[in-house]
Amino acid sequence: MPTSVTGISDDTIAWKAQRGFTLLELLVVVAIIGLLVGAAALSMGALGNDREMEQETQRLRSMIGLLNEEALMQTRDYGVRFTETGYGFLVFDYTQGKWVEPLTDELLERHALRPQLALRLFLDGREVRLERSFESLDVDEPVPQVMVLSSGEVTPFTIGVERGGNEGRYELTTELDGTVTVTEENFD
Repeated sequence: MPTSVTGISDDTIAWKAQRGFTLLELLVVVAIIGLLVGAAALSMGALGNDREMEQETQRLRSMIGLLNEEALMQTRDYGVRFTETGYGFLVFDYTQGKWVEPLTDELLERHALRPQLALRLFLDGREVRLERSFESLDVDEPVPQVMVLSSGEVTPFTIGVERGGNEGRYELTTELDGTVTVTEENFD
């Protein structure tokens, strides 16, 4: 075994210089790469369906179901007005003979979508042109595009929730009997 003048073997010094990375160093590098890839995938929407679109669709589904129950229990007719960037609710006032906004019910206040999300409404298979926002709607004589009647009937419609620049969308479809279904379209 070769030794130096001091009596120390050169093999241990050479072995320490050539030993490479520790397991801890490799794990730190892999964790950093994983975080960067995850952040990039989330920012690009590469992980499949869009949670914000799904949440907005589920919220609207819940509201339509709630309106249907309220209409049956209170024998009131409700309406829904859609814009590209949100939706609002109306109540038919039989004393005035017209649709009015519910001023005392916080649950039925207008709802604005999250930024970059948009709605597309289809009635009888045809797309309905929606106003950009509530400010451009007629506030004197509001008219709903969809009605939830006290008889349990709902105007059949399909509403698509989309994000600009993304082909994927969620569609909420309501049948005449109030049945609501949600589907995903064009997600990988």
